[in-house]
Amino acid sequence: MAKPTVCVFCGASPGKSPAHLAAARALATYFHENGISLVYGGGTTGLMGELARTLVSLSGPSAVEGIIPAPLMAQEQRAAETVPMMYEGREIAVPDAAIYGATTVVADMHSRKREMARRVVEGGEGREAFVVTQIPEEGGCEDARDVEEGEQERGGGLGQEMGAGIHERPVVVFNVEGYYDGVLAWIRDAVQAGFVREGQKDILVEAKTAEEVGTWLREYAVSDGRLNLQWGEQ
Repeated sequence: MAKPTVCVFCGASPGKSPAHLAAARALATYFHENGISLVYGGGTTGLMGELARTLVSLSGPSAVEGIIPAPLMAQEQRAAETVPMMYEGREIAVPDAAIYGATTVVADMHSRKREMARRVVEGGEGREAFVVTQIPEEGGCEDARDVEEGEQERGGGLGQEMGAGIHERPVVVFNVEGYYDGVLAWIRDAVQAGFVREGQKDILVEAKTAEEVGTWLREYAVSDGRLNLQWGEQ
């Protein structure tokens, strides 16, 4: 039976506060203790690397899959932690599976996000979700925006897709040291201004600790603001 899968959007930078790396390790520990598989952006540095390394060290390589666009491989390569792989007829270096889990190489950023979302939708029953942690770099901010409003396969972000009835998985903002306070305040302001429906504000939920992330994975109920539109195949 397939394990439940959680997709985590996280940055390739560690941040200045040690709380962010500690939060990544705590999240990996929760996944290990609850039999959850991880799909993430395939990086070896910062929060990405810490999350993947920690979970592989606890649960083994089969618990983690990184999905990364081929053009980013040059930035991600660390000679001591990579192995050769054939991609479209040429040899590239990918993160060592024994350290970071499996790596899937895709053509571009759109394919990366689409495949990450697909892994969650097709995962085992129970606790599937999308989690957004601290994302400082430009590409990561695009991921965060996509969760709010962005550009997934059907033209909307994960939160927008939930609202439109395309998926029922929770989108959890892992808000360590108030990093996403401004984003959450913006959502509240959008509700007050009438641009987001009251019932839709709960599509995206906040957690301040790994334990609170786990609570949402266990107890999340589909928001009343979900439109339940019929989209056919996901």
